[in-house]
Amino acid sequence: MEKSKVYFTDMHTTMNENLQQKLTRLIRTAEISQIDFEKKYASIKIHFGEPGNLSYLRPNFAKTVVDIVKELGGKPFLTDCNTLYVGGRKNALDHLDSAYVNGFSPFSTGCHVLIADGLKGTDEVLVPVEGGEYVKEAKIGQAIMDADVFISLNHFKGHELTGFGGALKNIGMGCGSRAGKMEMHSSGKPQVSHEQCVGCGMCTKICAHSAISLTERKASINHINCVGCGRCIGVCPTDAVQPAWGESNEILNKKIAEYTWAVLQGRPHFHISLVIDVSPFCDCHSENDIPIVPNVGMFASFDPVALDVACVDAVNSQPVMAGSLLEKSTREHHDHFTDVSPNTDWKVAIDYAVKMGLGSKDYELITI
Repeated sequence: MEKSKVYFTDMHTTMNENLQQKLTRLIRTAEISQIDFEKKYASIKIHFGEPGNLSYLRPNFAKTVVDIVKELGGKPFLTDCNTLYVGGRKNALDHLDSAYVNGFSPFSTGCHVLIADGLKGTDEVLVPVEGGEYVKEAKIGQAIMDADVFISLNHFKGHELTGFGGALKNIGMGCGSRAGKMEMHSSGKPQVSHEQCVGCGMCTKICAHSAISLTERKASINHINCVGCGRCIGVCPTDAVQPAWGESNEILNKKIAEYTWAVLQGRPHFHISLVIDVSPFCDCHSENDIPIVPNVGMFASFDPVALDVACVDAVNSQPVMAGSLLEKSTREHHDHFTDVSPNTDWKVAIDYAVKMGLGSKDYELITI
């Protein structure tokens, strides 16, 4: 079987070519033009960065991708789904505020921002997952599924649950609605913090299965009737309804692969990863630590699995950044990401993604 092609360029510049121009050359050399963009809606999945975190991708890189899609006749938009946890991106209004504050406005990027799962994270499409071992119907943000073409623009960094966050993580977890994220994070069902509950009744109105009742102005969830859709989490104004965290990391990684399959199957897709500001943990944190390795470069491929493997290999070949959490770790695993987060095994998602038919671990690295 022919190896998947992964294209790479480093972060060095010249008087004649800056980083945005290098990214343009990389994407064109990787032959994104094979995709028919003419009058097609193209979703560009990106992480806008939790307020307070400064390691997310700069909006300048997003504009580079947007400009290429426009040149090819497409109608691009930047997108992400709302978060399951409480923060600056848990509903579309706060999410847009966070995106704009971090520089992702139509004026800086050349396109609009759409929060794919809507105002409260409940606008979703149920996508059947053929052969899914854990997920039968993935809950994907509506706007993402409405797009004709899918592009992932990934900040490659560490992650405390999955080892690293790359293409698979950005697509699978990132494109899930709030209910989808709950499904991936937990096989359990939501519960109510009575201390935070004000008895407004919003959750009882949204529940289609009569699983929620109010007693003395406090909500309670009957887990026999509850189907775990997570809509009550989205409508609660005080964040009293909370997900039941606790899915094993192995199953979490496999569910992410199944959600990635649901997003990509049946339509053209292309993937770009920037291995820069490689923070030890996710951009969902409202802070970021010292990068664990020096900046590596930019990668692009039609194969998200090969892309992630190439990025991991590149990071693991780098020296440890002085003063980083990686330097302070025991470093007994001979793997930078596992050394930072010892309870993770990123290979699970990769192997399962190969099994799902998402791509190949065998790649040819083409340096430009």
